[in-house]
Amino acid sequence: MTNATDYPIEGGCDCRFVRYRLLSAPLFVHCCHCRWCQRETGASFALNAMIESDRVERLAGAPVLVDTPSQSGRGQRIARCPTCSVALWSHYAGAGPVLSFIRVGTLDDPDRLPPDIHIFTASKQPWVVLPETMPAVPEYYDREQYWPRESLARREALLPRIEAWRVSQRNGH
Repeated sequence: MTNATDYPIEGGCDCRFVRYRLLSAPLFVHCCHCRWCQRETGASFALNAMIESDRVERLAGAPVLVDTPSQSGRGQRIARCPTCSVALWSHYAGAGPVLSFIRVGTLDDPDRLPPDIHIFTASKQPWVVLPETMPAVPEYYDREQYWPRESLARREALLPRIEAWRVSQRNGH
């Protein structure tokens, strides 16, 4: 995981219409090899840095949110540049807009956020070779086992906001 003193870091889309800044280290970085991520990215996996949305500062432009199906059946909203259509981040149904899954490839220096774990490796492309020193699981994982203590505490602090968002969704707001 990247050192907290290495922040902020910036990113954006290809045409530079949308620019953003991560104000702190992400909670965790997933390299997801599920077939849905393969299809959505047109690549072998998706590399997402999970971070509280209030720690993502928009510097320029406003992305459009595109409702997209997901394997869970609950969907996701992908933030895309309205000009070049690059996917910048997603909000999944579980936490909604409270949590952002930043596409690491949209960072100006994506090398700074390597994956903390490879997930859904049961469906990874057979020619993708994973480092033996990197945690990898066939499907999803137990957060308590893999996340750093600080990230678990940050997540705990987010839970009331996530629940409030869920209640507002149930109430049609």
